[in-house]
Amino acid sequence: MARKKVTVVGGGFVGSTLAERIVDFELADVVLTDILEGPPQGKALDMMQAAKITGTSAYIRGVSTATNDYSLTAGSDVVVITAGFPRKPGMSRDDLLRANYEVVTSVVKQIVKYSPDCIIIVVTNPLDAMAQAAWRASGFPKQRVLGMAGVLDAARMSAFVAMEYGVSVENVQSFVLGGHGDEMVPLPRYTTIAGIPVTELLPKERVDAIVERTRKGGSEIVGLLKNGSAYYGPSAAAMAMVEAILKDKKKILPCSAYLEGEFGIHGLFVGVLVKLGAKGSEGIIELKLTPEEQAALERSAAAVRELVTVLGI
Repeated sequence: MARKKVTVVGGGFVGSTLAERIVDFELADVVLTDILEGPPQGKALDMMQAAKITGTSAYIRGVSTATNDYSLTAGSDVVVITAGFPRKPGMSRDDLLRANYEVVTSVVKQIVKYSPDCIIIVVTNPLDAMAQAAWRASGFPKQRVLGMAGVLDAARMSAFVAMEYGVSVENVQSFVLGGHGDEMVPLPRYTTIAGIPVTELLPKERVDAIVERTRKGGSEIVGLLKNGSAYYGPSAAAMAMVEAILKDKKKILPCSAYLEGEFGIHGLFVGVLVKLGAKGSEGIIELKLTPEEQAALERSAAAVRELVTVLGI
């Protein structure tokens, strides 16, 4: 049986780290593309040489889209878009809107041409708006376009909870809904330590602090790095989604998905709990929200809709 094929668009820190994870876990053969000539080929060659040591037989090749067309990506089962302009200190996700919209839509046209049956995962920021742009440009059914956000945001919240309570992060389960930005909606009521709601184990002021830190999780790392943004967490989150799809795991993960009435939201990509399998999104899990949580989710969706309206999509 032939191995699956994944194309990672964008050979920067997120893209190349994701490609390495996929190869090391032997999930699929990988094509790593970048607009630059040389770096994707060099990174792919480096990974191939590491394969003997890591014990993987998966194959990776690097492609420069400046000198080659996308034909080498043909037949991909999953395409992950990480390409785009990076976020810098003092730059909001909204600042990236126009520039990255052009990047994503141009990439998607090539993806559709060569891999018409693939599932697209968008990582480029501002995430939810870029997922909507990719869906519009692709013409794919909504189930086959997803955004990577909630897996990362929930992982950040889980890390903060584990650090605060002094337990293994494996014991923590967190849920974060809404857009991938400052208006995201962490849900302490559904966040647990070994099945026990975190609200029963930590005082309210500590829970509130964790919620706020989760919302600012990406900005905190940008500020510390001074030049660049997070990539270990984002690549691991994208990897979790790729694995769930390629292995048809039916795994419930928080992802940005197109809503048509769920949670009272219509015609918009927003972070929700999604069952991921071979067909992409195979169902959305609707949680029962309190009036306060619902209002927060609607504010988050409104922030996403503002960006989508600017882009006319």
